[in-house]
Amino acid sequence: MTDINDREAVEKRLWGEIEKLHLGMLGLVDGEAQHFQPMTPFIEEHAGKIWFFTRADTDLAQDLAAGGRQAMFIVQGGQRDLQACIGGEIRTQMDRARLERFWNPHVAAWYPDGKDDPKLVMLCMDCEEARVWVSEAGPVRYAYEVAKANMTRDVPDIGGSTDITLGR
Repeated sequence: MTDINDREAVEKRLWGEIEKLHLGMLGLVDGEAQHFQPMTPFIEEHAGKIWFFTRADTDLAQDLAAGGRQAMFIVQGGQRDLQACIGGEIRTQMDRARLERFWNPHVAAWYPDGKDDPKLVMLCMDCEEARVWVSEAGPVRYAYEVAKANMTRDVPDIGGSTDITLGR
């Protein structure tokens, strides 16, 4: 059980969920309207960074070519007991050491010319803050809380949210 008031525990759980899930939705929040898109994160928890691979011909890569921008990365835990929206600055940054470290068959599938594919772009997000929602209610407790709320005209008590600072 994660105490929503223990920000250190919430942050640790957040990084763990991101590492386990290998998927989230990434989008820019400043400037031109753009849809968020599914991306695989590669985390550096100690540095408060998330790395992504994308192709140079994507809207995201083209929008970032001019420099850093504000972005949000949205994740939802596999058991739907954690949701988070992480904000920070994102930029293109080719880094050969990280390319080697994070490269795997799933990434390789998108780049026919391998690690030297001219369309390969790496993105680095410096995570600044996150709002994290944690629910400790399994299906039984959730059903109980909903039924109770409907009878008492109160709201279900299934967890809470907190804001945390990242990348310290």
